[in-house]
Amino acid sequence: MLNIWEYCSSYQEPEDFDDFWTSTIAEARRHELVLKIEPVETYLVTVEVFDVTFPGFGGHPIRALLRLPQHCKGKLPAVVQFHGYSGGRGAAMEDLLWSSAGYAHLYMDVRGQGGDWTSGHTPVPVGSRPAYPGFLTKGIENRDDYFYRRVYTDAVRAVDTVRSLDFVDPERVAVIGNSQGAGIALAAAGLVPDLAAAHFQAPFLADIQQATRTVRAFAYEEITKYLAARRDSADRVWQTLAYFDGIAFARRAQAPAWFSAGQLDDVVPAHAVFGAYHEYRGPKQIRLWEHNGHEAGGAEDLAIALSAFAKVLGPGSPTYPGSPTDTRNS
Repeated sequence: MLNIWEYCSSYQEPEDFDDFWTSTIAEARRHELVLKIEPVETYLVTVEVFDVTFPGFGGHPIRALLRLPQHCKGKLPAVVQFHGYSGGRGAAMEDLLWSSAGYAHLYMDVRGQGGDWTSGHTPVPVGSRPAYPGFLTKGIENRDDYFYRRVYTDAVRAVDTVRSLDFVDPERVAVIGNSQGAGIALAAAGLVPDLAAAHFQAPFLADIQQATRTVRAFAYEEITKYLAARRDSADRVWQTLAYFDGIAFARRAQAPAWFSAGQLDDVVPAHAVFGAYHEYRGPKQIRLWEHNGHEAGGAEDLAIALSAFAKVLGPGSPTYPGSPTDTRNS
């Protein structure tokens, strides 16, 4: 039986992985960081909400919601959040947790998503060749065209955006997400070397090839069904995905990080989460929820993140005071 506490992935990264991403991010940053920020009327009395547009990959306009706590003095710590697969940033009055806790909270749209369980507002300005319905196979036979090249770059620019705000402390910025959002956050943590903290709840897009072999359900099945119809494309597909695997980004991430996984998860297998966790270079902690699936710890994970971030990012705590350790109880 697989011991996930000792699991090591067989993933091998491309030799030019760093060159590919260095040039990709540098190209995106050539576009001037011009922001459009508009207040959203909500009638909330403790939180202000703003509609933000910033330039992502290719300078394409990416939408986000920025929520700020009312009546805070000094520069704020910030949390940049990414949403789950096929969702969106949602409505202005949703997701008030982080701003209520005293953080500037930027919630980024994933381009082209938001037509399923929450709304999104960022269209896709470029297309790709034939793909299986969904997002995982868009441009999947060429690393330059792949959908997540644009998404991961958008995520880096979202961090750039929140750091550019004059009321945010750029040294106290964290990235968070669940499922796809956690996979995007993990990529951002690997591409932005000086983040202050990170939280990854059931991160998707890690140990991708092995996860695809294991999972027979949404959303990894998109890759399986694509290859079932395009049998001669497998080598090109895996070569592309090697540039987007969370394990490679984990090897480069330095921020203190909190992971979580559900042992019964049939969407993101727990061993894939541990594959990334074991490769993560920064201080780290993981919580395995023995009786849970893709929801992992749910609200309990959020409570853990709030407590951890208060020590790392809270007012008067601009530096990390210690290293998290393994938490193996479930």
